[in-house]
Amino acid sequence: MLPIAIDVMSGDSEPREYVAGALRALSDDAQLQLLLVGDAALIERELQGAATPLRERAAIVAASQVVTMEEKPREAIRHKKDSSMRVAINLVHEGRAAAAVSAGNTGALTAIAHFVLKTLPGVERAAIISAIPAAHGLTQMLDLGANTKATPEQLRQFAAMGAIIARDVNGIASPRIGLLNIGEEDMKGHEGVQAAHALIGASGLNYVGFVEGNDIFSGEVDVVVTDGFTGNVALKTMEGVAGLIANRMRQEFQASLADRIAGLIARPVLRRAAAGLDPRRYNGACMVGLAGIVVKSHGHADRVAFARAIGTAALAARRDLTRHIAQALHAEGTRS
Repeated sequence: MLPIAIDVMSGDSEPREYVAGALRALSDDAQLQLLLVGDAALIERELQGAATPLRERAAIVAASQVVTMEEKPREAIRHKKDSSMRVAINLVHEGRAAAAVSAGNTGALTAIAHFVLKTLPGVERAAIISAIPAAHGLTQMLDLGANTKATPEQLRQFAAMGAIIARDVNGIASPRIGLLNIGEEDMKGHEGVQAAHALIGASGLNYVGFVEGNDIFSGEVDVVVTDGFTGNVALKTMEGVAGLIANRMRQEFQASLADRIAGLIARPVLRRAAAGLDPRRYNGACMVGLAGIVVKSHGHADRVAFARAIGTAALAARRDLTRHIAQALHAEGTRS
């Protein structure tokens, strides 16, 4: 497999955290090779002290600019042509990297990825997809922020691509698809959702119909489809609730001596539950529908979470997801 290009400069965390995450990913995957993109001198300093076998699998690619989290997408494309984000995506386009990973500005990353890589034939807009912990294991959800609005046809395309991810990554032969709505009844929702409902229903996918927010976790569906505005709000709400529950549990188990003793007894169970719900385990969302693999990491990702995003990119590259999506969409277009 070609190396994975890593934008270590963009995002809310310090570059040293992203470099540390890259080294952790190399330690976790003996076959992985990385191209660390950014300030060459800074990256070299952060790599000092790394074990030689890891250092030998991490090359540096210089980039003189950084796309800030406040940068407007159009300005990032026009004026940040040597940014670490742009260079990482260019490496994919040039065939020098199998995928690109960035924790930077979602709008800029989406715009640059579309501008450089373009979408696959039959795909109007790429979507961000990620795994969400659910009762049955994982639910794939898209779009999580690439497109604040989505047409009915784009939602149908999201459903088709989400089904491919669930099949090829989660091993589900016939993934159950649900369209996020304010109710399960057929008459619920605005005109755009109603039109998408009809399109997905006629697509030949294993479409179960409208689902509500609680169905994301219920295990009743394998893929949840929505627009990027709604999806991103839902995702951030999940993260906030998870943090609230974790903080409240810590407070309650420190309330008294009896509570602290109860906490010590329950610690193994609580640790297992916390590990299964830790957002860092699910960091790394693929931008599906592009003619190349781009993975978006959470902007505040620490080294553990960032390593997971790199692992997601490596898995997508090894599964050759871009080719599988292109083939599936082509076959779908031929049938229609």
